[in-house]
Amino acid sequence: MRTVYCGLVDEKYIGQTVTLFGWAHRRRDHGGVIFIDLRDREGLVQVVCDPDRPTVFETADKIRNEYCVKVVGLVRARPEGTKNDALVSGGVEVLCQELEILNASLTPPFQLDDDTVSESARLTYRVLDLRRQQMQNNLKLRFKVTQAFRHFLDDQGFIDIETPVLTKSTPEGARDYLVPSRVQDGNFFALPQSPQLFKQMLMVAGFDRYYQIVKCFRDEDLRADRQPEFTQVDIETSFLNELEIREIMENLIRSVFKKTLDVDLVAPEARFPIMPYVEAMARFGSDKPDLRVKLELKEVTDIVADCEFKVFSSVKSLHNGKVVAMCVPGACSMARSEIDAYTEFVKIYGAKGLAYIKVNEKAKGREGLQSPIVKNISDEILAQLLEVTGANDGDVIFFGADKAKIVYDSLGALRLKIGHSEFGRKNGLFEEGWKPLWVVDFPMFEYSEEDDRWTACHHPFTSPHDDCVDKLESDPENCFAKAYDMVLNGWEIGGGSVRIHRADVQSKVFSALKITPEEAQLKFGFLLDSLQYGAPPHGGIAFGLDRIVTMMTGAPSIRDVIAFPKTQRAQCLLTGAPSMVDEKQLRELHIRLRNEVKA
Repeated sequence: MRTVYCGLVDEKYIGQTVTLFGWAHRRRDHGGVIFIDLRDREGLVQVVCDPDRPTVFETADKIRNEYCVKVVGLVRARPEGTKNDALVSGGVEVLCQELEILNASLTPPFQLDDDTVSESARLTYRVLDLRRQQMQNNLKLRFKVTQAFRHFLDDQGFIDIETPVLTKSTPEGARDYLVPSRVQDGNFFALPQSPQLFKQMLMVAGFDRYYQIVKCFRDEDLRADRQPEFTQVDIETSFLNELEIREIMENLIRSVFKKTLDVDLVAPEARFPIMPYVEAMARFGSDKPDLRVKLELKEVTDIVADCEFKVFSSVKSLHNGKVVAMCVPGACSMARSEIDAYTEFVKIYGAKGLAYIKVNEKAKGREGLQSPIVKNISDEILAQLLEVTGANDGDVIFFGADKAKIVYDSLGALRLKIGHSEFGRKNGLFEEGWKPLWVVDFPMFEYSEEDDRWTACHHPFTSPHDDCVDKLESDPENCFAKAYDMVLNGWEIGGGSVRIHRADVQSKVFSALKITPEEAQLKFGFLLDSLQYGAPPHGGIAFGLDRIVTMMTGAPSIRDVIAFPKTQRAQCLLTGAPSMVDEKQLRELHIRLRNEVKA
């Protein structure tokens, strides 16, 4: 049996004979003495094989990288001058007494300590990639994070309950992954996008504190922080209001970070800042603002409404049109090519361009300003713009003018790009650290031009504010929800809401969404029927486990904290999934392909 993990052998084992198992990370032959760096999930230890033991030495001579081996040996202190302070085992080495090759290895396609290996190669040979120390550390941290979640929730009286993976399709959110039924011709299961409906029914059933660390599935376009299958910490409670739910969940996340990273997200006696959605959008152009970036937006729509610059003045004819400014201190030092690059960048978000004013000498008024648009703006309006934005000599004011969504999306993204850039960091526009906050009071609905109707911002079971109930059908645009997101460093790490538990309110929400009673019964009848049996007030939240661990590790993508992830095209390069199936399987599922599949 193993005595200790390789990476944990230290000075307290000196003089002891230990049994180790692991992989040959590197083999070195130094003048007749063979050194093997033996690796396991905890790290490396140096094994010394000398010619005094011919059998051991002959075996060591056969070992190559990634051979799986067993070592029995005596732990001794390393000679002076050869210690490695970067390793736990850096002060010792193991004099090998017995050596056994448990399994040979092919020559690996890449060195495990090579940081230049492409992601496609890493995902294709994921088993080898997972042997790398960074990946081992990432997944061990993920385990500790789930442990911390469970310990806190268990202590708070939450019960872990599993919900179905094969369920009913409820197409009110992202696109479902569908699973055909073999025994029910033409019918399909859906993989759950969330256990939302089941956890609400668990509240009706009397399990007033539920949680689950659960796989969820969404067939949507992918980005660095998204996967077709992902893991969330799903939580629901009964008989608590929004403030009480948020307090428990804030304490939960604080506990997780403290136990796993020994980090206080805020001072122990402080609470997370709370910011209404409307304020977050107005100040940062985002409902998940990164507070490490010290740049803010200022709306100037009214100031420029009657100016001669048509790009600004024409905005008043748009529904919810806005002109928004962002002052960037010291940006006059930027090269013109850099500003031009930002102009192209905002076009990604639908902006037609990026107006700007360079403030060279504020005291000179118009003469101290440099911009193609200054000639079309009066002295009075220019003075107001300088005052509102707080611009000083050396600053640049950037402008967005269009529908609110385009303006906020483009300037919000530009704010992050500049703040995180080398310029932003050098000029004090970025502050390192953890910056959590709650974003609250989200709109109940958003208008879908494609569907020509209002859609739910979160889901159709989110409770409106009490003063919005009577205008759900008459004024949906100005209805706000008892919804809340926990945001950390520009990432939404958790989102939730108080749910609707009254049938009359649920009916009004469905009406605002143009969901008929018949359609509601067809899609959600099992939930609606359950709510009629004394449903308690309830609400909850779901935390994105993958995102949280990604932030903790500083990894560039959530693929680096998931054992077997998919690519951005939703493919598994290791297994070749998704793949074609044979005709027999299709017939059993009563499926025929409409188009011939090209091999």
